[in-house]
Amino acid sequence: MLDIRMIRDNPAAFDAALFRRKVAPVSAQILALDEARRAKIMAAETAQADANAAAKQVGAAKASGNEAEFERQRALVASKKAEITALTDEAKAADVALNDLLLTIPNLPHDDVPNGADEHDNFEIKKHGSPRNFDFQPVEHYEIPSVMPGMDFETAAKLSGSRFVLLSGAVARVHRALAQFMLDTHVEENGLIETNTPVMVREEMMYGTGQLPKFGEDSYQTTDGWWLIPTAEVTLTNIVNNATVEESYLPRRFAAHTLCFRSEAGSAGRDTSGMLRQHQFEKVEMVTVCHPDHSDAEHLRMTACAEGILEKLGLPYRTVVLCTGDMGAGARRTHDIEVWLPGQNAYREISSVSTCGDYQARRMNARFKPTEGGKPEFLHTLNGSGLAVGRCLIAVLENGQQADGSVMLPEVLHPYLRGKTTINANGTLV
Repeated sequence: MLDIRMIRDNPAAFDAALFRRKVAPVSAQILALDEARRAKIMAAETAQADANAAAKQVGAAKASGNEAEFERQRALVASKKAEITALTDEAKAADVALNDLLLTIPNLPHDDVPNGADEHDNFEIKKHGSPRNFDFQPVEHYEIPSVMPGMDFETAAKLSGSRFVLLSGAVARVHRALAQFMLDTHVEENGLIETNTPVMVREEMMYGTGQLPKFGEDSYQTTDGWWLIPTAEVTLTNIVNNATVEESYLPRRFAAHTLCFRSEAGSAGRDTSGMLRQHQFEKVEMVTVCHPDHSDAEHLRMTACAEGILEKLGLPYRTVVLCTGDMGAGARRTHDIEVWLPGQNAYREISSVSTCGDYQARRMNARFKPTEGGKPEFLHTLNGSGLAVGRCLIAVLENGQQADGSVMLPEVLHPYLRGKTTINANGTLV
């Protein structure tokens, strides 16, 4: 959520920033609701003062025996009470309308975010490693002979429908090893706090991180009202929901490995083959809550944490800054990390690392007390994949595939596989 005072102070700059995100000017509508709300509050306060004054006159008239004045002032008090109730209700209605509108407005992009319409306008800032030169034609992950026995889409479709997969044997074990490796690296080397969170949350938690109200169709809700998390960003960030922490608490850096659920609304026809885009998947998520002065540096730090996982796995990747037209609604700036998939002959997203400023903190009412005193301030939040486990599995399989259909596995995974180094052509870990 955005700061209403900022919009009041400079509505033109606010509209200009939204225009960069292809959002129509909305400051006039916001300020009209704000003015109506403030006018009703002021009128209610005036009516309350009038009622208080009339109440004193009621007592005075009663004491003096002036029955006519007593009745007139008593009627005035009743009238003012009714007016106060009506004005208060109108102020609350205007406040709800204003809040509902503000909840739908995306974050304002950082000044250094490039303008653009879509992914074609993103700007590359780093490239690491070189794609491997194969002496045979590489295939996609689900076409690798050694992988096919352990990646069953047909049975998953019988169980759950399309965009699910049943992993088994060597493939399932490598998938598990990847998640363990990621968590260990983030905890032991990157200083994140390992956290095990629920995967069902209350509706207000989805509002807190911005999944609601605009993007409800992208997630799943149970009949009991809980929402299945689309990412552990929801649970980790909301740890500070409606909290005021000491400045010494900051920064707080969390990591969690969870199941994630997305309806993939609007993605019909995209990545329907294989396990690149699934309704249920696993991800190791990173979240930081920090002092506003440190959020830009933290964004670089978190990006490096995610990149480091790929470097340890020996996977080529590139990092891009998303343009205004491709950035998520809650982000001020986003770095996408794209891993090389030889089966597709393309770089594909494996992590998005975003800094949100105080946008989520305002929605959650998450603040910190400055050490040097003063009023509590909104903290800053950041989130990023570290990494998407299934997509990382795809990259490991495709980049490690051999001409005989086997897969050579990255050295850092060998300890997690009890020394095994390869999925042989028959689909067995050896």
